[in-house]
Amino acid sequence: MSTLAELSTVVRTRRADMGLTQAALARLSGLSRATVNQLEAASLQDLSLVRVSRLLGVLGLSVTVAPQPTVGKTPALELAARSASVSYRQPLTASVLRAALLQGRVPSAFQPHVATLLDEATPALLAAVVEQLHAQEGVPRAEVWTQMRELARGFKSARDLWT
Repeated sequence: MSTLAELSTVVRTRRADMGLTQAALARLSGLSRATVNQLEAASLQDLSLVRVSRLLGVLGLSVTVAPQPTVGKTPALELAARSASVSYRQPLTASVLRAALLQGRVPSAFQPHVATLLDEATPALLAAVVEQLHAQEGVPRAEVWTQMRELARGFKSARDLWT
């Protein structure tokens, strides 16, 4: 479900539970009724974070920022290792990738895999890998990002993410 659809459902449900009309919610949050209606219909084109926070505050809700869940139940390291192995005969394993990202050393046979991963993986996948390493190993997120950045520099990555 998209973020807008989730927000739409939550706002509509909470407003109804509280017995508020769209007009009353709009008045209390300083928005127009048309904006509330479009939000509840998930057809709103744009709404600032400040306005969303104000609206949710009236409903006793808040905005929470959380890591994106990985696709399905496959751990991020496993997904990353698989995606890094697509073009190579010898597959990179999640355990080799884990060691490389924690120690900053990549076995020579897997350097092309890791270089490709750092150059091409989505930032969301890389962030999920960092979250997994943080949760499982207790390594501060910043250390994992630093290790990735150092590896990318060593591989001479031109990706803006690493500069």
